[in-house]
Amino acid sequence: MIRLAFAGDRQPAVDCLSVLLDAGVEPQALLVSAPGRATHDDALREMSGLGSDRVLVGRQFREPSSIGLLRSLDLDYIVGVHFPYIVPDSVLEIPRIGVLNLHPALLPYNRGWHTPTWAILEGTPIGATLHFMDSGLDTGDIVAQAELEIRPGDTAHTLYRRLLGLEVDLFKTAWQLLASGSPPRRSQSPDEGSSHNRADLAVDSIRRLELEQAVPVRDVLRKLRALTTSDVEEAAYFEQDGRRYRVQITITPEGGPVDGEA
Repeated sequence: MIRLAFAGDRQPAVDCLSVLLDAGVEPQALLVSAPGRATHDDALREMSGLGSDRVLVGRQFREPSSIGLLRSLDLDYIVGVHFPYIVPDSVLEIPRIGVLNLHPALLPYNRGWHTPTWAILEGTPIGATLHFMDSGLDTGDIVAQAELEIRPGDTAHTLYRRLLGLEVDLFKTAWQLLASGSPPRRSQSPDEGSSHNRADLAVDSIRRLELEQAVPVRDVLRKLRALTTSDVEEAAYFEQDGRRYRVQITITPEGGPVDGEA
């Protein structure tokens, strides 16, 4: 039987842990986000059935005592789903097969942050990828992928909502590959794809709308779609009379909403 630790947050983590439990795989340890940052830690704790001595909170998993605990568990994998912390080499080397990450992008495109936004802005493919982690940012070997079509009416928000479901579907499909103990691995070329950090989206050249600038409507729509997320502070903006105005967009296909866009 596969032995693993589970690291995650958000609803996809809950759904993926459910997949593991349904397959008869119980986590040996649980890594969750720190209080104030976590959104689904209570559900994950309850589902895991683990006592507090096997639950590592926030960056606690990097501490020597926690590393010692993880080493003692004879793990095949550490599985990460929306786990928001960088995993150091001292942890990456612990499991026998490796540390996995479920990423809402079609690697090697859109490594890092805000993947739906950059896919719309740059016209790159989008999807979900299950990959091994290494010392780089989303650069490890790929186990499985699934692509998602970007619809003309998609904003970053609606696209992200659809990606969350795709991630879980991919994990369900890929679990049998992981359960074999020898999953496929396809390396990524460092010269291919794209990568963005969180700060890349905060620059004026991306978010600012110049009211007197002549720009094709297609380009304006692309920017507004890409910057419409669940956080209005990430939206495009214009300034007038000394005040800043944030702009988000809703697109409804004629005949009513398309599934996933309502």
